[in-house]
Amino acid sequence: MTTTAIDRTRRMLSLITYLRERPGARVDEVARAFGVSEAELISDLGVLPMCGTSFRGGDLLDIDTDGEHIWWHNSRAVGTGTGQPLRLAADEATALLVAARAVATLPGLRQRDRDALLRATAKLEAAAGESARASSRLNVTFESEGEVFAVVDRALSEGRRLRIRYYSPGRDELTEREIDPIRLFAVGHTYVEAWCRRTEARRTFRLDRVERVELLDTPSDPPPVEPRDLSEGLVQPSPTDPEVLIEVGPGGRWVAEYYPHDKAEELPDGGLRITLRTPDPATLRRLALRLGGDGRIIAPPELAESARNAARAALEQYERMA
Repeated sequence: MTTTAIDRTRRMLSLITYLRERPGARVDEVARAFGVSEAELISDLGVLPMCGTSFRGGDLLDIDTDGEHIWWHNSRAVGTGTGQPLRLAADEATALLVAARAVATLPGLRQRDRDALLRATAKLEAAAGESARASSRLNVTFESEGEVFAVVDRALSEGRRLRIRYYSPGRDELTEREIDPIRLFAVGHTYVEAWCRRTEARRTFRLDRVERVELLDTPSDPPPVEPRDLSEGLVQPSPTDPEVLIEVGPGGRWVAEYYPHDKAEELPDGGLRITLRTPDPATLRRLALRLGGDGRIIAPPELAESARNAARAALEQYERMA
């Protein structure tokens, strides 16, 4: 199963916070917490010492492992203010102020956290001087995934149920659900695993497909469930699932980043021939329509013909509307 660069980047960013709070953490426990194999975790730990907190380099992370435990030797000195005094250049101060103001507007942020952030921002503005005045002319708006994340995170911390309006692309429908969140995790995209009261089963919801979220006063009460092993990815097709062959041009290479696949072979034109498995090949018709001229389904033949028919129907609908 392929792990994308997006998966690894998100995991490593979370890993830094996790390790700071757990000195001497066991390799097997950390791997289990992040849903990866111990070999993948060790590979990540080989990259982290080349990372640092400064935009211009320096302050590298001094992290190593003996194969059983993980040690971060300079965790207190890196970015915490207990080592060298923190010095920000004008562009660094501007970026930090813009980000802080944006985070303070997130819905679902706990009020004490918002107040603490605003106090810290005010101190930084006073110290930044002209840089603060420049940053006030910039504005950042978070996409809906960030807003939903904040509400879900608050629901988890306060043990409360959520009501969501969720889009299911496979069925092309919006549904209203009440869910008891279990955990947040990232595998390419950010997801919440939850107990769905509509289906009375464990379900996984992608945050960017949540159209609306509401924090309820009802206590969250999911039944005890064993965390899923995500070391092989969120979607783990069975070897007995039907095989689908897709060819994409250079503009469709993103498919290999977002869809779990068995293999991706380079094509002479810069595209890819991607082999994947799915229990329901018909759900890939939507992918074929999205690709347009950047790709096509090659096999199985009946799925390829179904995708062509869907494209013809869509084109006819556009022509009738013209």
